[in-house]
Amino acid sequence: MLPRASVNQSLRLSSGVLLAAALVCVFAAWRPAPTRAADNPAAQRAAYSQAVSAHYNFPFGAGKPFLPSNATTDTGEFIDPRSFPTAQYCGHCHRQAYAEWRQSVHANAFRNPWYLKNVNLLIKERGIEYTRHCEGCHNPIALVSGALTTGSTIDRAFDADGVTCMTCHSIQKINPRGTGSYVMGVPAVMVDENGNPIYGEVSDREILAHLDRHSKAVMKDFYRTSEFCATCHKAALPRMLNHYKWQRAFTVYDEWQQASFSRQNPLPFYVKDQVSNCQTCHMPKESLTLQDYGAEDGKLASHRWLGGNTLLYKYYGYDEQLAKAIDFLRNGPQKIGVLNVDLFGLQRNNGKPIAPLGGKAFKIAPGDVLTVYVVIQNKGIGHTLVPEQRDFYECWVEFEAKDAAGHTLMHSGGLLPDGSLDPSAHSFTNRLINDRGTLNDLHQVWKTRVVAYNNTIASGRSQIVRYRFKVPGDATGPISITAKVNYRRFNQHFIDFVFGKHYDMPVVEIAARTRTLALGANAAAPPDPADNPEWMRWNNYGVGLLDAQQYAESARAFERVVRLRPDYADAYTNVAIADYSWQRYGDARTHLEKALRLAPHNARALYYLALIERIQGHPDAAIADLLEVITQFPRSRDAHRELGFSFYQQHKYQEARAEYEEVQAIDPDDLSAHYILSIVYRRLGMRDKAAREAADFADQKDDPTANFYALEFLRKHPEVTAESVPWHIHSNVETDRAGRGDGSGQ
Repeated sequence: MLPRASVNQSLRLSSGVLLAAALVCVFAAWRPAPTRAADNPAAQRAAYSQAVSAHYNFPFGAGKPFLPSNATTDTGEFIDPRSFPTAQYCGHCHRQAYAEWRQSVHANAFRNPWYLKNVNLLIKERGIEYTRHCEGCHNPIALVSGALTTGSTIDRAFDADGVTCMTCHSIQKINPRGTGSYVMGVPAVMVDENGNPIYGEVSDREILAHLDRHSKAVMKDFYRTSEFCATCHKAALPRMLNHYKWQRAFTVYDEWQQASFSRQNPLPFYVKDQVSNCQTCHMPKESLTLQDYGAEDGKLASHRWLGGNTLLYKYYGYDEQLAKAIDFLRNGPQKIGVLNVDLFGLQRNNGKPIAPLGGKAFKIAPGDVLTVYVVIQNKGIGHTLVPEQRDFYECWVEFEAKDAAGHTLMHSGGLLPDGSLDPSAHSFTNRLINDRGTLNDLHQVWKTRVVAYNNTIASGRSQIVRYRFKVPGDATGPISITAKVNYRRFNQHFIDFVFGKHYDMPVVEIAARTRTLALGANAAAPPDPADNPEWMRWNNYGVGLLDAQQYAESARAFERVVRLRPDYADAYTNVAIADYSWQRYGDARTHLEKALRLAPHNARALYYLALIERIQGHPDAAIADLLEVITQFPRSRDAHRELGFSFYQQHKYQEARAEYEEVQAIDPDDLSAHYILSIVYRRLGMRDKAAREAADFADQKDDPTANFYALEFLRKHPEVTAESVPWHIHSNVETDRAGRGDGSGQ
């Protein structure tokens, strides 16, 4: 989330590189003293905690030492950092896991210079106490030890390990709220014969003699779940941090839980054959190259946690990790590719679109104005493209059209001479705007008031990007058009701020597609193996139109799928979704009934049918359908939410309460649940609970006045204003900027 810097507020280094180097020197000199079980560990811990508390700042309330992080400890007391065995200690027996972890983002979560540089901004403006919000995930030992307070004298040698072995393996409880929503216990690598934890380091010989007792101490069933990852890979900005209101920062867990990968939700456009959780993709089993007693059948769950931080791997010289990360970004863990780039359609001179490209005959002449429809499908990522800190991560489409002589007819999405991205490029990002109507350009999330726009692609969905250019009269054919999706960890402005000079980051081409267009006649061709099947191309196009709020065109695209796949029940449901979005409820019902004739009891069709039945005045039928959906998908938050609302409309408050509480069990910050429960609890006489839900709703609901800041930013930055529009055209044809449409009928 935010990076963090120093032991106390007085430390102010202008160079993140110097700070990282200084930390490395400290780490190299430090060797932990072996720790053994104390005679009275509870008393020893209490004494340590009292000593820290005597000099600890509590700006967020007495007895609340860990806020704004949601993390806490099993007793609420601080934990002596010397209680945590180092990663090197664990590496005695887990050599493979240690070697992989050392090159991971977890191991370097605290010390990297961009984290430190950014968090120093927070320290400078608010104080080190506010970094507790960040360090619950980036440096848990710093948080639970009480080191994050002005004037702390705690030895920060543990900074070397960032998120180390024993921080994860000492977590006792979790919940899905995020921002460090775990309960940390005192580390123990073994339990005794009675199941009581043995604190302090234990010899390798003892551990190997009692592997079952070691496993009981360091493993929990929830470590293998996405909910465990959600404790940090989901985050919010609370009022106490930003002095404004609660705001969602990122929610990778919720994106996964609602995607096809989880198989907990009936609503995605595509269905996966089996469940894939965070660990499936980011901790796949790998063959051993080093000895590791945690391996089974010669394989170990990877502790690399491959992801998108290519910069970290380059900066620290982790060449193997970088190579694996690039392959992961392109191909995913199943090696089937994470994105599909489809040059789907072509339009001549604002005429009728020619689609799908390759399957239709058409002509091109010199002087034509061409509009290319590029469909980007997020097919292999269990969350959005891009996830998490999308305000300064950088992923974009680069489009280029060239004639046979090498003349560039259009180029969008290139890098400028200073390394920054063309500001008009189509990028999968958002823009965080502060109360001055300016961009939070250095990830100062504590200043955010509104998100000006969000162009990311949800898992399993598609986005349409349009490019318009003119074929010169003297062009020589054929014309090649290429679209590719590029990625680098940060935007150039931020990383140059970190290092105080220009720094080249790795740019990864995730996916690309090229087509050749002849001047003159272009014949229809057999399906290209590089493309999806024709029905899927139309389906992805329809999804992109739906998300761009082009409902009539979306319905027509899905109707093409029906003609190509009349046996495909979801095709009819997709038409119905477009009709429903367009408030054509009768037509939507007709298509849903067709879907259910093909696939009786199909949960996806039943869900949308329930919404229509409720609108048409048939609440009991809606409730029956939603109950059937929940029988098939008990963790469908959407079904529970809609069922709860149906009960609420019928004044069945106990039943409504049960459904909305189920929604909160999945997402404790669901806004509609806060609102309805505040009413339901009050009507059931539960005034204290009603007041809490009403307060949460008031804090978490959108601030309608914040839109002013977004409009002010967009007014001042016309080069990016188009990106805030649901659909737009990237054009270098001057005459088309008067506002002519693209012939889509919208």
